[in-house]
Order: sequence, then C-alpha cells, then structure tokens
Amino acid sequence: MSVIGQLTWSALVLLFVPEWGRCQGQTGNCKLAIDKGKESETERKLLSKLEPLAPLSFSADTQDDDSFKYYFSVCGNAANTSNAGLVQIDKSGIKTIIGRYTETQIFGGSDWVILVYKNGSKYDNHCNNETRKSMVMISCNRNTIGDGFAVIDEERTKPTDCFYLFELDSSTVCPVITSKLNAGSILLIVFFSCLTLYIVGGFLYQRLVVGAKGMEQFPNYSFWQDLGNLTADGCDFICRSRARNAPPTYRGVASEPLGGEETEERDDHLLPM
Repeated sequence: MSVIGQLTWSALVLLFVPEWGRCQGQTGNCKLAIDKGKESETERKLLSKLEPLAPLSFSADTQDDDSFKYYFSVCGNAANTSNAGLVQIDKSGIKTIIGRYTETQIFGGSDWVILVYKNGSKYDNHCNNETRKSMVMISCNRNTIGDGFAVIDEERTKPTDCFYLFELDSSTVCPVITSKLNAGSILLIVFFSCLTLYIVGGFLYQRLVVGAKGMEQFPNYSFWQDLGNLTADGCDFICRSRARNAPPTYRGVASEPLGGEETEERDDHLLPM
C-alpha cells in the first residue's frame, strides 16, 4: 500500500471508529446471554432503546426494619461498584452486589421492558447460597425519562431461583405514536402553507420593492382580477337560462301613427269648399 493509501486509511479509521463507538452507547457495556456463539439481535435492539437511561443513576430505600438502600444503573457501575448494575447497601455501609450488567437478560412488550441482572453476590443463609438475581420492570410513562424507582419485593423464601424486584417509569419504552394524517390532510397542509407563503411574500415584495399601494400590493393583482372577470363570464355563459340568439322582446307598437283619425279631422277645414 502506498503512503497516500496508508494516510487515507488511517484518516478513515480515526473518523469512523469514534462515531461507531458513540452509536453503541453506554448500553454496549451490558453483556447479553450468548446463544450459538452470538448474542440476540432482538435483545440488543431492545436494550438500545434504553440508551437515554444509561447515564442516569437511581436509588431507593426500603421502609422496613432492615433499612437497606439500593442503587441502580442500566449498564453502568451502580454506587461506583465495578460491573454492578444493582447494589444493596445496609446501615453499616456494606455493599452487596445483587446483579451484574456483565450478565444481563432483557425482554419486553409494547409498553414495558424487564431487565434481569444475574451473578450477584451469593446468599449467606438463604436460597441454597445461590448467586443473587435482580429484575427491574420499566413501564411506560411519557412524562419522564426515568423516575419512580422503587423496591417491590425480595423473594428469598424459596430454596432456589430467588430474586429482587424493582420498578421504574420511563418514556423510553413507550410505543411510538404514529401520525394520523392521511394523504389528503398532508396535501391540504402543504397547499395552505404554500398559499400563505405566496400571499405574505408577494405582499412584502410588492410593498417594499415595487412600492405598490392599496390593492396593488396584492401579488399578481391584475392577473387575479382578470381571472375573476373571466370566471364570472364563464359562469354566466354556462349557467344562463335564456337562449343566446333570442332577440329582446318589447311591447308591440302600432303600425299607424297614434291619433291619425284626429289629424284627418283637423285637416278638413283646409280643403276648398
């Protein structure tokens, strides 16, 4: 490869690799379950919807006597604990990892998503000393990016498959609202937008550039005036009820002059006797 080719390739790598990393986002830190040598594309796509939540950190307190505090981060270090998606801290400040984002599962529906974090710290006296697991149910709420993080339950009475359950509200899992405008509505919007632009723009041009006054400020005033007259003539031509060639009718006039007999009578005295 020539020197120019090497420089070009290096420039492309420097340009596109950072962009690709940004497209992955912080949710790329979550490690999904591997099936047949690769992770599920569906799960990765679903996880990418939660990217707006990735920079955020959430916390919640329990209301019982244990008085634990829980910290949650979607694909980040909760409570500054490495690889921990969820962390439990007791009154004495001891941290317990209850789920790691390095072993994550995700599934969801039309307006909800459940994140499962596995491989947490082992139980001491419960659940046959298995590793802790946490589930976070994220429900649709269009009024917030992320809020309402709360502890729902800790199931540790079973011999196996124990879990912590949390809930969170977020607009990131809400379904996309499709436009209800049909083709006709869109055409009407475009038409009236263009008409408004034509009238306003033409008015400003006529007034500021041409210096027109009064009705002459209306764009193409003479054209629209002639068009109105032609339209009226066409309407009269099509809609008139009488025949076009019919002569006008008037009251009949007598062929003889009025008062003819009286004239003859008045002339009688002029004849020679």
